[in-house]
Amino acid sequence: MSDETVIEISNIWKIFGAKPEVALAAILARGLNKAEVLAEFNAVVGVADVSLSVNRGEIFCIMGLSGSGKSTLVRHFNRLLEPTAGKIEIEGTDVMALGTRELQAFRNRKIGMVFQNFALMPHRSVLDNVAMPLEIRQVAKNERMRQAAAILDIVELGAWGSKFAHELSGGMQQRVGLARALAANPDVLLMDEPFSALDPLIRRQLQDEFIRLSKILKKTTIFITHDLDEAVRIGDRIAIMRDGKMVQIGSAEDIVMHPADDYVADFVAGISRLKVVHAHAAMQPLDSYLATHGPLPADIDRVDHNETLSTLITRAIDDERPVLVSEGGEDRGVITRADLLRTVIEGTEMS
Repeated sequence: MSDETVIEISNIWKIFGAKPEVALAAILARGLNKAEVLAEFNAVVGVADVSLSVNRGEIFCIMGLSGSGKSTLVRHFNRLLEPTAGKIEIEGTDVMALGTRELQAFRNRKIGMVFQNFALMPHRSVLDNVAMPLEIRQVAKNERMRQAAAILDIVELGAWGSKFAHELSGGMQQRVGLARALAANPDVLLMDEPFSALDPLIRRQLQDEFIRLSKILKKTTIFITHDLDEAVRIGDRIAIMRDGKMVQIGSAEDIVMHPADDYVADFVAGISRLKVVHAHAAMQPLDSYLATHGPLPADIDRVDHNETLSTLITRAIDDERPVLVSEGGEDRGVITRADLLRTVIEGTEMS
């Protein structure tokens, strides 16, 4: 993942109602909350002053409960919804400044979309469905079919190109939807709960497939989900929304270890820390440990700072000695069995 920013949205507001600009002015002037806006203006605040940036190749998960504004927000990235206020930049392009034709071309060239509804054309073959974005671009038929076939091979559906959508399982249809989004080689993928309608086993298989594809294709992805386990498995960073507002943005470890408020703490209370928390979050600083316990034994084991809590606990079952935590060849800290127990217990209702 690069540090280069691909997506930058600033101070996005979306208010649904007859006079959204008037409602927004009142919010900014008088600090009205969502209920007060509804009562006074008969308007609904869908997104409230959201700003975020996404780096090249990053999978950025946006999550929240139903009604939190996550799906409303993602539809602003390509202006399927027009914001009441705010700025949207993708690959340096001011998306808000684009006219109708420019916007259509920009969407087709830069952005792929995968939603919960597969929206496959029933009268077209799988291959034709995948080739549709290239057809819209007016790519010659032989070339678009070649490119579509190559993408079907990547999602492991190469043998199904001549079939129709109704002949495929739900999981296979969703893979076709993903292949269609990838066919035009977009810079950005927008995925709104793409796997939520599927059975748990198929859902997990598609998560694994998406993780595999992400490593190969390195697409910058906005991934909407209400499932924290899914966000933790897939996301490089996670953003949590509530009532249209962005409550916290960070890695899964950041959010689990340092929730911004009680809402986030409740949200992540059920997640296992074992594969979310890493050695650097559980360790004591090396200087502090040495000052208290004295020199370490010469044969002490070392672990990488990104080693998971699960692996460290497995090791500690058979060996109670502390371990050194290193980063970039430099020793940073020490983890004892007590540190591991404390880190696990702090993530339960016992804390």
